[in-house]
Order: sequence, then structure tokens, then C-alpha cells
Amino acid sequence: MGLMFTRRSFLVTPAAMAALGSTAGRGAPGEPAIHLGVATYSLRGFQRDLAIRMIHQLGVSYASVKEYHLPYNLSAQELRRAAKEFADGGITVTSGGVVYMLKDDDADIRRYFDYARACSMPMMVIGPTHQTVPRIEKFVKEYDIRVAIHNHGPEDKNFPSPEVALKALEGRDPRMGVCVDVGHTSATGTSPVESIRNAGARLFGLHVKDLKNLKDTNSGVPVGEGAMPIVAIFQELRRMSFRGSVDLEYELEEENPLPAMAKSFAYMRGVLAGLAG
Repeated sequence: MGLMFTRRSFLVTPAAMAALGSTAGRGAPGEPAIHLGVATYSLRGFQRDLAIRMIHQLGVSYASVKEYHLPYNLSAQELRRAAKEFADGGITVTSGGVVYMLKDDDADIRRYFDYARACSMPMMVIGPTHQTVPRIEKFVKEYDIRVAIHNHGPEDKNFPSPEVALKALEGRDPRMGVCVDVGHTSATGTSPVESIRNAGARLFGLHVKDLKNLKDTNSGVPVGEGAMPIVAIFQELRRMSFRGSVDLEYELEEENPLPAMAKSFAYMRGVLAGLAG
């Protein structure tokens, strides 16, 4: 019997729990801490309370929360209560997003920073335009909330690759960086390892997934079963002493993503353990 969650119920077998483990990517003493987290877009088919329980059952303590689980239309008071549910469940919200900032307007952008502040998010993973980046910088300085531009591959007219985002960030506030989506990066024909290296201090986070065909984002598989250079990615992160969050974004099987997510975390934990040893 395997690991299964549905909208109504979930079941975790002892064997599955043993496979999941509880270290969540913790480094050995004195080692840089690479935090494995969940991008809650992976759990978009589930209400917040169940999503929190699912993250906990995966043995994960970090999450980048999508609006499905912390809706924009809640009041500041409601957002504080909702965000507290993650903390009460033992989950640290490392960021929110992807938050799309497409309107070059102060009031529109401010509402997202107010949202992040109400949720106690230290960072937003964002989808801006080239026109909105300068305006966003003004709010980064005012609110002291970091932003990380997320690249969305060949179909993204603004930031298809991390390199395009890094170019737009030249000379800007150091609290502005990138969240490298390794799948979308590969689809542009760019090496995610090179993009991570090129980002340097501007690397604030990663969205990790695996693909059978590195040029096709529709060819997703559990991490470790595709062609993504996962070991090389973690090797580069360790070389850089990266201390941020590496968030699994599993986009398939919306009704029952947990088996594949469990396999993905088991593989990534194995890689981290191997590199530490």
C-alpha cells in the first residue's frame, strides 16, 4: 500500500513515513543549511488546512505559499490568522508566490507588499514586467521585503530565463534577486546549473522539478526519474554556500500529488546526504 492523499482523506503507511524521513535537507553541523520546502502550487487542489497537514506528513518544515492557500482578497487580520495556521503546523513560510506584478501602478503594487507584510512573508517570488521592476524597487526599500523574479520559460515575454532577470536587476537594491525555476530554465536551452552559478548573491530561491525531456515542461516526473541534473544542482548550491529554500513544485496529478512528492523528497534528501558524506 502506498502514500495517498485525496481531497477528503489521506493515508500514510509506516513504510512511507520511513521513506519520507524527517531531516528535510538539514546540513551536518557547520555545513550550510539548504532547506527543502514545498511550493504550495503543488497542493492547489486542497484547502489550506489539509495542505498544511500534507506538508507536515511529507516531513517538510518550509513552504512558499501560493494565493490558493493565502488568498489576496482576505483582510489583513484574516491573513494574519491564516498565516498563523502554517506556523502552528510547524511550517515556516519562506515566501509567497508567484505574485504577478504586471500593472505599473503604485496602488496595485503596494497591495501586494501589504499582503506580504500581513502574512509575515520575508520574500515574494514575483512575475513582474520590465516596466514594473523600477517601481517594485521603491517598495522593496520601503517595506524591507525581498523579491525574487521567477522565470517562466520560452512563453514568458518578460523573463524567460534567470539571465534576463539578472540583467534587469543590475545596479538595483540587493534585496532584489531571482528564483530559478529549473524546469523553465532548461526549456529555454539554458543550463540550470550555469544559471544558479551566474545568479550568485542574487539567488534567493529555487523551484525544483524534473523532466524526461529538458526542453518540454510537460514531461514532468518525480524528481530523480528524469534528465534534470539534480546532483549537479545541489553540488553547485553547496559550493556557493546557499542558505535559502529549494522548493519542490510538482505540477502534475493535482488530485493526488503526494506519492510523487514523497519520491521527490526522498531522492533529494538522499542526494544531500550523499554530498554531506
